Amino acid sequence: MPLAVCATPIGNLEDVTLRVLHTLREADAVLCEDTRRTRILLDRHGIRARSLVSLHRHNEARRAEELVPRLVAGDLLALVSDAGLPGVNDPGARLVDQALAAGVAVSVLPGPSAVETALVTSGLGAAQYRFLGYLPRREAELTALWEESRGWPYASVAFESPKRLPRSLGRLAEIDPERRAAVCRELTKRYEEVVRGTASELAIRFQEPPRGEVTVVLSPGATLEGDVGDAVAAVRELVASGAARRTAADVVARLVHVSRNELYRTSLGPSD
Repeated sequence: MPLAVCATPIGNLEDVTLRVLHTLREADAVLCEDTRRTRILLDRHGIRARSLVSLHRHNEARRAEELVPRLVAGDLLALVSDAGLPGVNDPGARLVDQALAAGVAVSVLPGPSAVETALVTSGLGAAQYRFLGYLPRREAELTALWEESRGWPYASVAFESPKRLPRSLGRLAEIDPERRAAVCRELTKRYEEVVRGTASELAIRFQEPPRGEVTVVLSPGATLEGDVGDAVAAVRELVASGAARRTAADVVARLVHVSRNELYRTSLGPSD
């Protein structure tokens, strides 16, 4: 197990597995997104690491070139991020990819997840969900995402900057005011807060940026399976009458709140 990808606490320093702690003690080097943050975790559990090496988004390409030869030589390297699992919206994916390409064994040590913690605590969990990463910064992209999400049959989870949260919730409230959602703030920490409600209610509640890290959960879209079938049939009828398929999908999507892209794809027949 030369490369161990270790999940670390998302807030509460007690939320770490015994397996991760053992690996951090035994590793020839601990690769950290921020060595200061990792040192706090190590000190809390009485671990004196042999070496701490920074690996963040600005230096990951260079670090990967330096570290892969060490992995090939048999060094045990433990990869951590500031919180959660490296490689999921955090540095680490490039190193894992290059290690695998070099024939190095990679082992993932699971643990805390802000995504799944927020999904469960929101009460909006379902058999399926979609992780969106950080919400788009550009207004047009954010609007397009909220529009498309109205037709999703699954819950969705996203990270958002506290400063941009009022804007994002405000835009969602304009597009889908009755959509159920939850804002999960400072998960697992002392001042953890989970606020549930409709998009309109949350937009009013968070007119000012909150403090701390934020995860947003959206309920599945309101569209029922039967509605999708009727919408697809409507698109096909418009196309048969001479309308362009993309235009037909756009018109029907606006009327029944189904994803335009999903309508376009689903309406394609075998000969299309």
